[in-house]
Amino acid sequence: MTPRTAGAPHPPHPQKRRVPLWDNARWIAITLVVVGHAILKLISESDVAYEFYLFIYAFHVPLFVAVSGYFARSGPLGTRQLHRLVTDIVLPYLIFETIWTTIRWLLGGEFHLDYSSPSWTLWFLIALLVWRLALPFLVLLRYPLLISVIISVGAGYFASIDSTFALSRTLGLLPFFVFGWQLRQWQLTTRWQNLPAAAVWRWRIGAITLFTALLGVIVANIGALREAQLRQFLLYNEAYPTFGYDQFWAGGIRLGLILLAFALIMAFLLLMPRRRTPFTAYGAATMYIYLLHAFVLFPLRETGVLGGPQPGWVLPAMILFSVLISVVLSQRIVRKVFHPLVEPRARWLFRRKARTDTGTIVLPHLEAPAETPAESPSGQPAPPARPPGPPTESR
Repeated sequence: MTPRTAGAPHPPHPQKRRVPLWDNARWIAITLVVVGHAILKLISESDVAYEFYLFIYAFHVPLFVAVSGYFARSGPLGTRQLHRLVTDIVLPYLIFETIWTTIRWLLGGEFHLDYSSPSWTLWFLIALLVWRLALPFLVLLRYPLLISVIISVGAGYFASIDSTFALSRTLGLLPFFVFGWQLRQWQLTTRWQNLPAAAVWRWRIGAITLFTALLGVIVANIGALREAQLRQFLLYNEAYPTFGYDQFWAGGIRLGLILLAFALIMAFLLLMPRRRTPFTAYGAATMYIYLLHAFVLFPLRETGVLGGPQPGWVLPAMILFSVLISVVLSQRIVRKVFHPLVEPRARWLFRRKARTDTGTIVLPHLEAPAETPAESPSGQPAPPARPPGPPTESR
């Protein structure tokens, strides 16, 4: 094999092919997140709204977390991955938390910039950062999924684990992130894509049956579920004793909901189209939808427009409005305008050269002299040593 000529350009890194199934799942999952936030003000006065709310909350946030886990890197984090954590998670969190603090101040509140208390939807960025950092360590263990479930159930017993730095949700939803990673280890996409059509529809009928049964149970028991404060369990945001569950068996309810959510995530993915659809391209814009939809819903949430009893048409109208929000925020012009806020590159923030394992910076004048190159195994002069840099990885 002919060695590469010194100084020759590297071939372009092949781009990873996007899988329509997962882009379809991403967009529908984030749209359900928008719907859940849009109808929140309706659930106190409407059982129908509360039934729909409990139905989607049984799986839509766990699903969104699992999709993130499916694409998470479980190996040691290199320089490029650490840069991405800063630019894709840390900086957007700081930017949007500052924006929300400023908005509250402009509306007459006190200017109190507290990055330890994430505003509304921003908890997900903190949780995502912790999950990505923790995953390479978790997968070293023999049973990472089981351990994550134990952590989630156990965390609910401690009132000291609260929403500071989104710790309660980070630990509570951890099993779904690990479950998403586990789905990739099971090669779910390859197996599902290779199934014949007849087998696909058998699985889909089972998935539809599961969702129908869930909705039926919720509708038939909505009064009891409201009294039992099931919503508090589905938010994974508070310890059991803080909303009246100080019994030892309270963790069993969370455990049951986690196992149910695992089944619902699988059922949801089974129902996703395996081919491209009109909304497949929107799957690349999920973070824009997530971070920006709150600004659209904020006036409805804070002005009291949706407070009190509402006509029956308001619920379907809010659902359709949420879908419209998701479609609009998926457009290329939106992504172009808000790219500096949602995906800041911040190249000025990073060193041009990485440190070595010993902590020293590689300097050009310390590199091997060009006039005495070592020989390659083929007997030809090897190209000069390249300074270490971040490994290439397709976005």
